[in-house]
Amino acid sequence: MPQNLPPTELILNHPRRSLGRLYLDGMPQPGSQVVFGDRAYTVLERRHRYQFQANRYHLHKIDLYVQATSQLNEKSQVGDRWVLGDASCRYNAHSELVRCAVNPEGPCSICDHYARRE
Repeated sequence: MPQNLPPTELILNHPRRSLGRLYLDGMPQPGSQVVFGDRAYTVLERRHRYQFQANRYHLHKIDLYVQATSQLNEKSQVGDRWVLGDASCRYNAHSELVRCAVNPEGPCSICDHYARRE
């Protein structure tokens, strides 16, 4: 059953600016990725904007705060969740949002600081 969702505005986290509006089929969670134009973005935060009409609040707009992602497929599974980057590296943050401290932009495949986790 398709949802009747309002427009979603993509807002780049740094530098803070609007990337544009689009209609999504679902509500992406923080850590998931959204493709807009020819770029991929990781969702950092989702905010709902409501408007008061006819004595009720209605969902008016959804704001997604995002950051640019270099590669869509650079993820590893750790337990029951997916993390960004190569989880076998000792510097990996085991996070859906941050790759690591020494090379946060990635990619892991060409990183000079790679050290296998013990």
